[in-house]
Amino acid sequence: MTTSRPKEPIAGLGDDPPDPPGGRPAPRWGFGAFLLVEAVLLASAAFVSVLIAPPAGDPLPVRDVLIGTIAPTVIAAATAVLITYLRGNGPFADLNLSWHWPDVKAGLKFGVLGLVFTTVGAFVWTQVVGENNATSAISALVENRPMSVSAAVIMFLYVWLLGPVCEELIYRGLLWKAVERLQWGNERYGRLAAFLISTAVFAVSHLEPLRTTLLLVIAIPIGLARLSTGRLLSSVVAHQMNNFLPALAILLTALNVMKF
Repeated sequence: MTTSRPKEPIAGLGDDPPDPPGGRPAPRWGFGAFLLVEAVLLASAAFVSVLIAPPAGDPLPVRDVLIGTIAPTVIAAATAVLITYLRGNGPFADLNLSWHWPDVKAGLKFGVLGLVFTTVGAFVWTQVVGENNATSAISALVENRPMSVSAAVIMFLYVWLLGPVCEELIYRGLLWKAVERLQWGNERYGRLAAFLISTAVFAVSHLEPLRTTLLLVIAIPIGLARLSTGRLLSSVVAHQMNNFLPALAILLTALNVMKF
């Protein structure tokens, strides 16, 4: 008489496997992988900025604005995913990236909370620093720069949907898991440390000193979404929810429909 073996969960389609995943070797990447991805992000941003730099006095073409905004983050996120394939078990297993409807609902809930945090935080922050200093780096790029409809839509979709996916893979994916796997003596401490460190690094890594405090406020609900479910999808959804209104503002500004 034979007994059937229980089926192993399929990463990305069902319940997450344990960490390290059952039947798979432990990932061979850690905090150094995140530092490498950050280096790739900064180096690609510097390279792209030099590559597309116009002659002195000439305005930056809209095409170059899109490339300079999107390319570095996408390249860095692709590097993070590649590391999980080369040194681990892929992003689904290593970064706890899987599809669960409860994660979507949690992300929406924390996303709404994030919108409240962002609205209140942005109002207070604007009063402190003044309206002239209250513009984000992306908003400053598109300000007074009318775009074609297609270019404006691309920027809108990036800020709303693609950018959050890339940033979550880097900060609450690669960085979170690297911190979580350090020896904290208690699993709960590891998760809390991952939440605190990823939130702080996310805010600082935008390299916008005036906005760092505001970015910390924005990052807290996104990190709480990741902390509450233990999986990456919830923070991706929360981040996308939080970015929708800023992305819409950038779209309308780029089309010269409204001034913000």
